[in-house]
Amino acid sequence: MAKGKCPDCPKCLPGWLVQFGDLMSLLLVFFILLLSMAVMDKKKVEEYFTIMKKAMGFLDKTTNLDDQSEELNQSQGEDSQQDPEDSQSSQMNEAAEEVEEVVKQMNEVSQMQSEQIEIVKSQNEFILDIPTTLLFRDDEYELTNTDAKAFIAKVARVIRTMPNTFSVEIIGHTDRSRYKSNDIPRDNWDISALRSISVVKELIKNRIDPAQLKVSAHASYKPKSDIATENRRVEMRFFSERGQNDVFAQENFFDRLE
Repeated sequence: MAKGKCPDCPKCLPGWLVQFGDLMSLLLVFFILLLSMAVMDKKKVEEYFTIMKKAMGFLDKTTNLDDQSEELNQSQGEDSQQDPEDSQSSQMNEAAEEVEEVVKQMNEVSQMQSEQIEIVKSQNEFILDIPTTLLFRDDEYELTNTDAKAFIAKVARVIRTMPNTFSVEIIGHTDRSRYKSNDIPRDNWDISALRSISVVKELIKNRIDPAQLKVSAHASYKPKSDIATENRRVEMRFFSERGQNDVFAQENFFDRLE
């Protein structure tokens, strides 16, 4: 018997195989990390597993192979032919539902007050109508209310899940009182603009892309009703940039005259 050899063991594995096994383990860990950081789409995951089952032969034995293949191809064709406007509308509806849940929570917190946040939905956008008493003190524009900051943080979480094609416009309104001052804010225009800017800055603090945000101010020139308290409000308008571009791209009456 030669020295250093084991008579009961087979020939040792080659050295490269150990390194190859380590490499495969590291690759597995790498892909697990990628998977953990990815945003999972349930529908796409189900389609992926269906395709993998088809490719590897793990298909339903009770159904004909041709029928299952045809069904899979039809489903993929329907997804590819899906109208972008329908997809955009469904995404807008999902975002509106999530924001509506946040509004309900905020209204429950402020249920002792007569003023409540309202949500107005339309086909391609929705608007949050927020009374200024829930956000600011009288004739002030700095956002210091902790409940208001918590509300904006929850809305920001919803915005972060929306596609980058969606934008948020913050619109400030005041009542018809003739506010005048030598210091800032000097009038209702300053108050409505500065309040909008305060809300935008709070959204930016909650990691919202500034490119998705817009600021508008109307002072008292777009009243909601004849009641002063209803006109003092801040609106958060959620809309799609793609939808706005489509409207501007449409041929108007004067173009058809040429």
